[in-house]
Amino acid sequence: MQQLWFRQALLPDGWRNAVLIAHEAGRITRVEPDSAAGSAEVHAVALPGLCNVHSHAFQRGMAGLSERGAGRDDDFWSWREVMYRFLARMTPDDVAAVAAQAYAEMLESGFTRVGEFHYLHHDPDGRPYADAAAMAGAIVAACDETGIGLTLLPVFYAHGNFGGAEPSPGQKRFLSSRDGFARLVEASRALLPADAKLGVAPHSLRAVTPAELAEVTALATDGPIHIHAAEQQREVDDCLAWSGRRPVEWLLDEAGIDARWCLIHATHLTDAECDALAARGAVAGLCPVTEANLGDGIFPATRYLRAGGRFGVGTDSNIAIDLASELRALEYSQRLRDRRRVLLAGNGQDSVGRTLFDAALAGGAQALGVTGGLSAGAPADMVSLDMTHPTLAGADPATLLDRWIFAGRTAPIDRVWRGGRLCVEGGRHVAAPAIAARYTATLERLLA
Repeated sequence: MQQLWFRQALLPDGWRNAVLIAHEAGRITRVEPDSAAGSAEVHAVALPGLCNVHSHAFQRGMAGLSERGAGRDDDFWSWREVMYRFLARMTPDDVAAVAAQAYAEMLESGFTRVGEFHYLHHDPDGRPYADAAAMAGAIVAACDETGIGLTLLPVFYAHGNFGGAEPSPGQKRFLSSRDGFARLVEASRALLPADAKLGVAPHSLRAVTPAELAEVTALATDGPIHIHAAEQQREVDDCLAWSGRRPVEWLLDEAGIDARWCLIHATHLTDAECDALAARGAVAGLCPVTEANLGDGIFPATRYLRAGGRFGVGTDSNIAIDLASELRALEYSQRLRDRRRVLLAGNGQDSVGRTLFDAALAGGAQALGVTGGLSAGAPADMVSLDMTHPTLAGADPATLLDRWIFAGRTAPIDRVWRGGRLCVEGGRHVAAPAIAARYTATLERLLA
């Protein structure tokens, strides 16, 4: 058993002083506010680690490669062609190297678990590897190396557009039959460490038929279900042409959306869809930095939160990995749209930072099928802040999260423990040099 003592810690009932946290075998065993430090290791401020609800880890390697204009109509769809070209040569070892870099950066920014929306399954010719879960194994290896928690979400992808349209050549490494996907799910399950979670991810209504959606979601058993929905206006228009309904409208009507579901992006919602999604208790998986980078649009967060909606944040394309940046971009998008300030404060808080952090903590944990927060029985996923960092000069609990999220040029993080394992010390991942060296060598070869 290890004991840590914090001058202040954010617990489920709010900020508390002089908090002793004991953990063993990856879980918190005791949380005692107003305690003496005794022989415990002393730190300044503790926060619970957050869940990154949506990641495509391999895309970290193509960050910055799509910022060259191909014409006046650049959008998600032209970006997607760059992505297809980048992944064409990647091996499982390449994926492991790139994912390790991404996961180390996530831990350094305060994420302690990742929802890996994993759709790169096959070899460059689109053939299954001899080990159907070879690529999933690369993800598991990267998690083991870095220490980040994993909720693996194998992706079912079968078609190129609504109505079972033929896929494009660029999608050949993603594609599965129903039986092949069931085998992939079971092979992936066998790879997971004890504290990992397994869900499923029908990629989108573009990529699955209604019958396939029902079969794939049944494979989740009691795990989470994630799906891309209404990310781009063209997707909405194509769905209307196919079904007469919008993507989220169709899912609400036909898919039994409930608290196990996480709808990724859900950018383009009508007021009725927004309110209905909130009422179902599902999680909206928001990726504000990627959504801005791709020009997707602005999620209606003010209305959604007023309706009681739940959300988590993710780094999606991993163009820039930083927890605070995702939360800040979410608030700033609302300000730019409405030309007002402090729009997402609520739930009894006048602090935007605290509101965003609390909501992302609860929604992210729900979306990845785990318990969040610093309490007995929860995973020992903790973030220690460096109160000597200039960003936090003079900060107190009332302003601390606002200072970090809105005023920090670099993350004021000192240490991060995931499942009780010290992963970050002095603001850097403990294995950062070796991980970065392998990542650099991999990228130099892939981009040669």
